Amino acid sequence: MSLSTRAIAAIGAVVVIGAGTVGGSIAYASSQGKPAERQATLVVGTTSVRTAPLCYNDGKPLDQAQIEKCQLDAKKAGQENKLESSDVESSDRIGIGVDKDTGERGWFAFTDGGQQGQAPIAQEVKGSTYSGSVLASTLLNTTGTTTVTVVEADQKTNDIYGVWYFQLHTKS
Repeated sequence: MSLSTRAIAAIGAVVVIGAGTVGGSIAYASSQGKPAERQATLVVGTTSVRTAPLCYNDGKPLDQAQIEKCQLDAKKAGQENKLESSDVESSDRIGIGVDKDTGERGWFAFTDGGQQGQAPIAQEVKGSTYSGSVLASTLLNTTGTTTVTVVEADQKTNDIYGVWYFQLHTKS
């Protein structure tokens, strides 16, 4: 049984288009550069947002002046709605993901909400890149906007290496 000329032409066209698509995709991907090394991801329900650290010192510990400036910069960015953000309902579950290097050094995450005015999402995590999920109702504050802070820190020395900030906007 032989293939018709039309079938051969159709198969050839699919191969040429497929090769062109793969080649174009490789060229596009290689022009994008390396992915950002330091990233944190906020997972809310089934959605996520990712950002680079607001405060980072090329892998060296932040000194006290840098940490204080970082907090002021974060407050200003939050007031100007310049932080990565996500809408949240109290029934959503919230988790944090970090890059592999941050996971190996150690990290923790918390919000400015909850009953005590600071609610933990992850405490002294080392070796893991995901916090697990926490019910949003235990993390949110009453203002409608909750700040999430992720900190890369060495648990032995208490040195801070990077800080990420997100905002949660409560939907009623």
